[in-house]
Amino acid sequence: MFVYGIAVAIFFWLLILSWIVWQLRDYVKNNQVYGDKDLKLHNEVDLIKKELKQEIAQSKYYLQKIGLTRFNPFERGGNDQSFVVALLDQENNGLTANFIYTRDGLRVYTKKVKAGKGELYELSDEEKKAIDNCLKK
Repeated sequence: MFVYGIAVAIFFWLLILSWIVWQLRDYVKNNQVYGDKDLKLHNEVDLIKKELKQEIAQSKYYLQKIGLTRFNPFERGGNDQSFVVALLDQENNGLTANFIYTRDGLRVYTKKVKAGKGELYELSDEEKKAIDNCLKK
């Protein structure tokens, strides 16, 4: 009879241990799923940070500064209908567009700008003033 009592006690003890192991297995499994999700999120955040750094590095080449100067190209009269537009990026590279209004029509001239200076041609006073307006902002 004593042996049967010990056998029943061992049986219940094994049931309790099996239940504990089963619960731990579910706990580890759930935490592993969360760990995998955390790893995926961490990798996605790293990827987003990398792409953001690339975008910031490339953004210095986008047009960021715009300057406008109106002027009268003819001394003998008329209004300030002509104007120069300067379009520059972060490093002051870009172009100027010179719109000259005459009786015969509208003339448009462009010049490349490198580091705030004319790249191939000398800039006029109006173009320099338009670039200065860009740099003031």
